[in-house]
Amino acid sequence: MEENTTGTVHGNTIVLDSTPAAFEGQAVEVTIRRMEPKRPWGEGIRKSAGAWKDFPEMDQIMEQIHRERSLERGCSSP
Repeated sequence: MEENTTGTVHGNTIVLDSTPAAFEGQAVEVTIRRMEPKRPWGEGIRKSAGAWKDFPEMDQIMEQIHRERSLERGCSSP
């Protein structure tokens, strides 16, 4: 029996998007064919660049978050 599914590689493990119709422990043959990404690498960060430009309080908010996280970790704040 042959079936097709997609998955994601994590090191030497492939996480399948669907459960294969095979018995637990059954030997299978795997052929790997790379898929084209849905969007170019880095596109998400490029789209978000400048999103906070009209929000002048963001620098203060980010500094406060940094201070709070530093305290949680026991680090000294700059």
